[in-house]
Amino acid sequence: PVYYKGLYHFFYQYNPYGSIWGNIIWAHSISTDLINWFPLEPALVPSEPFDIAGCWSGSATILPGEKPAILYTGLNSSNVQLQNIAFPKDPSDPFLREWVKPSYNPVMAPTTSNGINASAFRDPTTAWLGPDGMWRTLVGSKVDQKGIAILYRSSDFINWTMVLEPLHSSEGTGMWECPDFYPVPVNGTVGLDTSVTGPRVKHVLKVSLDDKKIDYYTVGTYLHREDKYVPDNTSPDDATGFRYDYGKFYASKTFFDSQKNRRILWGWINESDSFENDVHKGWAGVQ
Repeated sequence: PVYYKGLYHFFYQYNPYGSIWGNIIWAHSISTDLINWFPLEPALVPSEPFDIAGCWSGSATILPGEKPAILYTGLNSSNVQLQNIAFPKDPSDPFLREWVKPSYNPVMAPTTSNGINASAFRDPTTAWLGPDGMWRTLVGSKVDQKGIAILYRSSDFINWTMVLEPLHSSEGTGMWECPDFYPVPVNGTVGLDTSVTGPRVKHVLKVSLDDKKIDYYTVGTYLHREDKYVPDNTSPDDATGFRYDYGKFYASKTFFDSQKNRRILWGWINESDSFENDVHKGWAGVQ
């Protein structure tokens, strides 16, 4: 979700042709209170070579000057996972009904030189602006069974360069889906904008474990000069770690609500129903 021109915008993965996973697009709903939601036209649908096989998960970021941008994972016809960018066609439209995918997509891609696993490279985070004026975002991936948060940097939000070392990794955790990285105050209960750093700030890194279908998070220190995240020794860094929820709860994501200075957590509840039950009832999964 993101707050823009008086409205909360919720973008979510959706299959317009059935109640089971597949044919993934970005659906779009709006709200004034985060409780009552009104569906709009889809924000992103497969239409270009870089996303023709699916518009998978990603994140929205509000750039300086109140300019929204979306980073998302697209699949090409070879099922290679690519990171793409989209901008609103009319930024003055508070409903953000139409989005444009620039022809220079993808902005991040697996190559022989960077060695990224083309089938394990997805779900870019909300970007943050560092004290050095560079934008940063994370993309979930893995090397063998080591889960990793690949770090990218950009000065203009268009040209992205992969940092050689990941922001963080953990052996034995497998593929990291839907990473989320955000600051929290050491004292106090207010939310913080995603770009906030400082001596009285900790950071949370949440990842979704594809192998176990659970979310876990650590609390630690973000060393922004080194672009490294170090979990506190009180935060187990594997599937035994802290969890927001111990039920059917997955692929969660937070956003900073600038209107009320709070951070809101969203999660996907993937029920325990069978494939046949999902087809019979005509829907699956709740937010």
